Amino acid sequence: MEKYNDLSDEDLVSKISETKDTVLFGVLYDRFEHLVYNKCFGFVNNEAEAKDLTQDIFLHAFIKISTFKGKSRFSTWLYSVTYNFCVNYLNRDKERKISNHSKDIDEEYNLSVEVNDYSLYQMKVDRLEKALLKIPPEDRMVLQMKYQDDVSIKELQEVLEISESAVKMRRSRAKSKIAEAYNNLEI
Repeated sequence: MEKYNDLSDEDLVSKISETKDTVLFGVLYDRFEHLVYNKCFGFVNNEAEAKDLTQDIFLHAFIKISTFKGKSRFSTWLYSVTYNFCVNYLNRDKERKISNHSKDIDEEYNLSVEVNDYSLYQMKVDRLEKALLKIPPEDRMVLQMKYQDDVSIKELQEVLEISESAVKMRRSRAKSKIAEAYNNLEI
């Protein structure tokens, strides 16, 4: 497999489309498994479920790889496949509740003891994570793609298959929802 490591993602995709070579696809898997897993985990907040989704997404990507037309980078295409797969997964199973494994804030931070600056910062981070779980997954991912993964507006357009103004509107609405969810959390 090492001889294929020098090939670009797009060259690998071209060869895989022609040959359906699983060894070549393994090279792409090794390059992007961590990225896909992290996106899946961002949706489901569960390690085992994220691992299962990652496997399902790569199987789906292998089957659909010939639909990659090279209009964007392969990583953008795979990000789009991951995003859409996860949204569809969650929408198919709306009754399933995303469990929140966080402890009571008093228990977690032992507030009877003096609290240092790091603990206060961590409390805000934990609260933000709780708020993220309260907004729709589509909004959560728009925010995570922009602010966690530093995905550009242009790449968001490609992933979401919408116009620049629609991306900006979704991001604006998602920011409003996260602010409202954050402010409505019980302290």
